[in-house]
Amino acid sequence: MKNDKKAYTLGAFAYILGTAVLFAIFLLMIAINNGAGTTEYIKNNTNGIVLICISFCIVSGITYCYFYFENKKYILRAGKIAEVFLLQAVTMLASFLIGKYVNPSARPMVFLPLMAVTLLGRREAIFLNIVSALQMFILDNFSDVTGLFSASGASISYNLLIVAFCTGMIGIFVMPKIKTRIGSVLIAFVLLIPIEVITVLLGTVDAEQFERMLNLLLYGALSSFFSVLLYMFLLPVFEAVFSELTIFRLRELASEQAKLIKRLKNNAPGTYHHSMTVAQIAEACAQAIGEDSELARAAAYYHDVGKLKNPEMFTENQTDYNVHNELTPELSVDIIRSHTRDGASLIRKAHLPEFFADIAIQHHGTMPIKYFYAKALKMSDGELNIENYSYAGPTPATKIAAIIMIADASEAAARSLTSRTPEKVEELVRNIIEERLDLEQFDHCDITMSELTTIKLTVVSQLTGVYHSRVAYPKLKISKKHHG
Repeated sequence: MKNDKKAYTLGAFAYILGTAVLFAIFLLMIAINNGAGTTEYIKNNTNGIVLICISFCIVSGITYCYFYFENKKYILRAGKIAEVFLLQAVTMLASFLIGKYVNPSARPMVFLPLMAVTLLGRREAIFLNIVSALQMFILDNFSDVTGLFSASGASISYNLLIVAFCTGMIGIFVMPKIKTRIGSVLIAFVLLIPIEVITVLLGTVDAEQFERMLNLLLYGALSSFFSVLLYMFLLPVFEAVFSELTIFRLRELASEQAKLIKRLKNNAPGTYHHSMTVAQIAEACAQAIGEDSELARAAAYYHDVGKLKNPEMFTENQTDYNVHNELTPELSVDIIRSHTRDGASLIRKAHLPEFFADIAIQHHGTMPIKYFYAKALKMSDGELNIENYSYAGPTPATKIAAIIMIADASEAAARSLTSRTPEKVEELVRNIIEERLDLEQFDHCDITMSELTTIKLTVVSQLTGVYHSRVAYPKLKISKKHHG
């Protein structure tokens, strides 16, 4: 309890610090905007600056409360707090600079929503879209750093608030449909339509305002362009700095062109095909229980990369010759179980996500290597310590790790079945799950019995689909005379 209170206190302090940083950026904007007259400006506009400070504090407090009640990791993890405030800071600076040197209507109003939905998720993006629109509205109405602080600019600030909010929401719901980074360019054209439509609807159509309307339409197009340009440029930076596994990053890592996957395909083809099937199963299972299916699939691709060190030592890469026939069970066990540590080492050397390394080292947990344990028992006179013939662990720490453990064991065992009827496969998968429950392999992940049942049914469905029975082709030789 004390640790929780300490964590929440530190989180609250971090939000206060983040707010102070945003206010410092605002002061920097004043300095850039006024140059030598900054001090005089601050003296003459003290009330407006105080109001902005109070408004920022209120917005930050609301942000803290939102994450406290909806997603506590944004309070308990310093990286997430920094990410949220850095997104806001970049948005403020970019909006100020483009607003000052181009036009306020050309500000990248959809940048933050696009980044937030990619990095943080849809719900968080919706909330931060509101926060970002409010922050710029506050700046528009209480200072002149945006160029709108005037009686004539009041209506413009309201228009920009509506445009920013509406187009941000559209971007949030459209962005998840994009499959590649280069496809993000399409967002600029998609967003262009609502920006222009909303601009026209909020404007007037009389002759005096027609030229101004055309200018606003041009700047609206630039707003869309700047939003997507900043998104494409800064997304890889945020991915690297905060170790974010975005949908684009995951798909790149799961590509056949990824270095380790290419090595696996060329040097350990049996393991490669096994990993592809496990990935398919893991993706379906994750989707079935509400976990990140893209993350599960990508992690499954790499779960056995440690077999690259000695590919010929693993059954799926062997032909007629089994090298283990010439080795002691103890040496075989050392080689087999080392692939989890080797996998984690290869993943880290390749600078891949730590989550993949965790999966590589956890997917066998502390399960016994039964084949060589049984072989050793036959060669010994007394009892053997089964721990010497088991994987070193640790056991799965996440639901995805548990899914991959089950999928890996089920796929490997299913290949040895002579009859792969749904009933046989169901019995196989059930026994695999029950055995791991008995051996306490799921004690350190929060997976439920209901979820395990769903996983079992999904694995059975996937395996019967992969290894479905085929109609026997007739042994009939066809010659040209049959076509006469």
